[in-house]
Amino acid sequence: MHDVLISHPFGILAVLFIVPALIFSLQDHTRWGRKFFNVIPPLVFAYFLPTLLSTAGIIPTETPIYTSIKTFVLPASLLLLTLAVDINGILKLGPKALIMFLSGTVGIVIGGPISLWIFKDHLPLDIWKGMAALAGSWIGGGANFIAIGQSVNATSTMMAMMVVVDVLIANIWLGILLYLAGKSDKIDTWLGADNSAITELKNKIVMFQKSVARTPTTTDYMIMLALSFGCSWIAYQMGNILPELGNIISHSTWRVIIITTLGVIFSFTPIKRFEGVGASKLGTVMLYLLIGVIGANADLHEVIKYPYLFAMGFTWLLFHIVILLCAMKLTRSPLFFMAVGSQANIGGAASAPIVASAFHPALASVGVMLGIAGYVLGTYAGLLCASLLQWVYY
Repeated sequence: MHDVLISHPFGILAVLFIVPALIFSLQDHTRWGRKFFNVIPPLVFAYFLPTLLSTAGIIPTETPIYTSIKTFVLPASLLLLTLAVDINGILKLGPKALIMFLSGTVGIVIGGPISLWIFKDHLPLDIWKGMAALAGSWIGGGANFIAIGQSVNATSTMMAMMVVVDVLIANIWLGILLYLAGKSDKIDTWLGADNSAITELKNKIVMFQKSVARTPTTTDYMIMLALSFGCSWIAYQMGNILPELGNIISHSTWRVIIITTLGVIFSFTPIKRFEGVGASKLGTVMLYLLIGVIGANADLHEVIKYPYLFAMGFTWLLFHIVILLCAMKLTRSPLFFMAVGSQANIGGAASAPIVASAFHPALASVGVMLGIAGYVLGTYAGLLCASLLQWVYY
């Protein structure tokens, strides 16, 4: 702690905010930045720049402030990110959209344990913990990645390995889906898929954010911060009281389950309207603070030792794709529902709208809704996958 250039907690906190601020400023305010970050997502640099800083001795790899951020900022972020989930709106998309979305989730939950069984002799010790975190990321998002990883006590180095696997595989699949979007009419004709539901969606879907959007006030930010950290404290206290169940349901796991459930409950109340003043944006700011902490903890020297990690990851994705294609053929679902359902799992709320808008700009909100639903499902399905991974590993 004393051998690093910046050891004061407020100095470390400043660095953790400066890194993503620079990344997003370059992305939003420079022409080359927009092009560059379209190829390599900001998330990659948000993880690995703190890793370089800690490796160079500028910030520490371990410090009490990191523990506090993981303990209290993570639940606060999860609450704000799940607040906007529109369960009624998702149900109105029709059965085919839900079937494809849930088929993608099933592919991840089942594909992970099978891939582990195939490659476990060539992978690091306790790899099931890193794969559990990756399942949380693929079904939900970055917050679920960290939450599930903490629940199973995955090391920071293990998490860093999974980030590399996640980014490489998810971006290759995103590129394939964007290419297929341009061939959707031919593919739907070949499948005999019914496109009428999509045409109806183009006319009916109005994004929830637009319907409640207004200029945020100081009071709005006060309430959102009070709500998120107040509920985070409640989840912390309740999680410590509830009993641990095996190696999966720890006190930390209970906190994640409690805070996610609170977010879903609030989504049915007027509290949901805080999405109109940027609840999910504030949650994303907290999420990038967490990502910086995980990055600062990591040791990337371990990643290059295990090339089979990528073989495992691609095999896992293959199971996800096969199950989706089977469901798509059986239900005669259009390619749109398959592509967005898949990306709502593998990519999450950030990239699912991109895939949806590749079909038609008016459909971007479908990706938003399914991507946000993944934040909720990522907790519960991620824990189920973690249990299966542990069973296969041992």
